[in-house]
Amino acid sequence: MTTLHFAESLRELVGGVDVVLSDIWGVVHNGLESFPEACEALHTYRSRGGTVILITNAPRPADSVQRQLRKLGVADETYDAIVSSGDLTRLYVAEHPGRKMFWLGPERDNSIYRGLDAKTAPLEEADYIVCTGLYDDETETAEDYRGMMLKARERKLTLVCANPDIVVERGDRLIYCAGAIAELYRELGGEVIFYGKPHRPIYERAMALAGERQGHPIDRKKVLAIGDSVRTDLTGAREFGIDCLFVTRGIHAEEFEGLDQLDPASVMELFGHPPKALMRELKW
Repeated sequence: MTTLHFAESLRELVGGVDVVLSDIWGVVHNGLESFPEACEALHTYRSRGGTVILITNAPRPADSVQRQLRKLGVADETYDAIVSSGDLTRLYVAEHPGRKMFWLGPERDNSIYRGLDAKTAPLEEADYIVCTGLYDDETETAEDYRGMMLKARERKLTLVCANPDIVVERGDRLIYCAGAIAELYRELGGEVIFYGKPHRPIYERAMALAGERQGHPIDRKKVLAIGDSVRTDLTGAREFGIDCLFVTRGIHAEEFEGLDQLDPASVMELFGHPPKALMRELKW
């Protein structure tokens, strides 16, 4: 294994790349503001014939994600399409009509069942759980839900996780996500279905959309994933068989502070399987 250096620009890495599958939170914005250079990089890549599919673990439908992006100043021209874990979760709900759902998450995520014939119920009466996040991610952690998860396990309820992320950035802080509760439930012996990265369905959907826009099936050797999470972005890309550009400004920022390159031992410690390249922040 060789030393891993930081790349200066996206254009160094996209020769022969037809499709970019980019993470959103941590790459395009931090929850409070967008990153103009990242948006410019994706837009420039598109202007040169590439296809950009945003893949996100947001527990909301793609149209809801698009509205958030617009509010943060991310132009529609930055990307071709959005695939969200929320959309995949909605498919699960739609495929289980008549079953009662206990929804665990903040009110802002109610679009997860908007337009669906979804019956909600208290935990004691539900047939399954859909978790989009914590009720109050500003103050709570997964441990606040241990008692609830123990009750769910006693009832042998399946928990559908609409956001496998453990944490994401919000400004300069890290906040807990649905994945933290889902992992706790799994540790307690509960059954969990994950939608979103690093799991295969979100990549398959993104590749299908890219193929529609390119007009032909996509060769995975001509795809580059971009993300800031070892657990979701890097692992997901590796297991799907595509290269990954790892952006270090996101949730792992402290681990890369002051580094200009990584020796083989550090690469193994941080990544296990290394990404194609590192970049501090996405730019053209």
